Amino acid sequence: MRRKISLAAGALAGIATLMACMTPAVAKDVVKIAFIGPLTGGVSAIGLGGRDSAELAVRLRNADPKSKYTYELVTQDDECRPNIGVQVATKVSTDRSIVAGVTHFCSAVAMGTVGVYHRFGLPVVVWGAVLPDVTYGNDYSEIHRVNGTMINQNEVAAKFMTGQGYKTWAIIHDTTDYGKGHDKYFTDFVTKDGGKIVADFGVTADQQDFTTELTKIRELKPDVIYFGGLTPLGVRIRTQMDKLGIKAQFEGTSGIKSDAYIEGVGPKLAEGSLSFIEGAPLDKLPGGKYFSEQYAKQNFSEPAEAYGPFAFAAANLIMDAVEKVGPDRKKVRSELNATKDADTIIGKVTFDDHRQNVVPLVTKYVVDDGKWTIWEDSSYAKGAKKLTVQ
Repeated sequence: MRRKISLAAGALAGIATLMACMTPAVAKDVVKIAFIGPLTGGVSAIGLGGRDSAELAVRLRNADPKSKYTYELVTQDDECRPNIGVQVATKVSTDRSIVAGVTHFCSAVAMGTVGVYHRFGLPVVVWGAVLPDVTYGNDYSEIHRVNGTMINQNEVAAKFMTGQGYKTWAIIHDTTDYGKGHDKYFTDFVTKDGGKIVADFGVTADQQDFTTELTKIRELKPDVIYFGGLTPLGVRIRTQMDKLGIKAQFEGTSGIKSDAYIEGVGPKLAEGSLSFIEGAPLDKLPGGKYFSEQYAKQNFSEPAEAYGPFAFAAANLIMDAVEKVGPDRKKVRSELNATKDADTIIGKVTFDDHRQNVVPLVTKYVVDDGKWTIWEDSSYAKGAKKLTVQ
């Protein structure tokens, strides 16, 4: 009898052990984070790269056994259109299951949505929009930004170009807040550095023909055409410059720093085009090698593009805050507001009193043999090639 009882007890113990092994681990709570950017339209390459970079941050965090939560990226397309941006911003802000957002490349959209995030108390980290007023135009504690502003870009751009010996400029900019902002800051800096603006044209972002503006510019023979706008418009202007025989140097903002610009005008015509973007290039970022390796492993169908690392950093800052204070909007907002010397792949991030990251570096790029190349590493800097002289 005792032997039977012992065998039975042993069998029960074995079953209990087996059931314990089969019992699934306690599931982590799911925390939703929004990503908003231009996923369709003329600057979709930048938006898709940003989305994939934020998704990479989420995947890596979910693979970390130390993470307290499981994260989910809720993606929305703002189409780089302010009215659409406000719609999707309202959609994610009113969804109380979403704790924070990685938001916007296009400045006009970012400006149109800041009030929405403030009204609904959704903390966001902007990953690409460069208009200073996105952070400095209001004192909204929900709005943060990891990338720099067009002030930094244009100061460097003006000083670099006057340093190359150029003296006269014609400006073409789009009439959005983005384009007008670039026009203002570049004009201020280049005239301060001794340059002269001989013409200044504002054009709509969907304008197709620039014969009137470019014919006048051809008559004035400026050394440089400065373009303040995004890739699709830049492609049309650069192409029509060539058709009208304008030999001026073409200088753009960060808005054309995309492979789509080179593809749009063709490598031959893109050759020598200039762009300026805040932050260090990917291969010189503290976490650039790690980011590139991890991005490649995921087999995304699009490149990360210029602002992908910023989207990755923004998503990680949000998740770091959630890990520390929990998925509570107000607590996450306060934690983000206190960000100082946070380690990210783009370097240390510190938010100032308007929650703007202090980005001290702007990188100069030139199209060299069909690809965007850091100026210092280019054939132009080494003297093997020369920029255009009118």
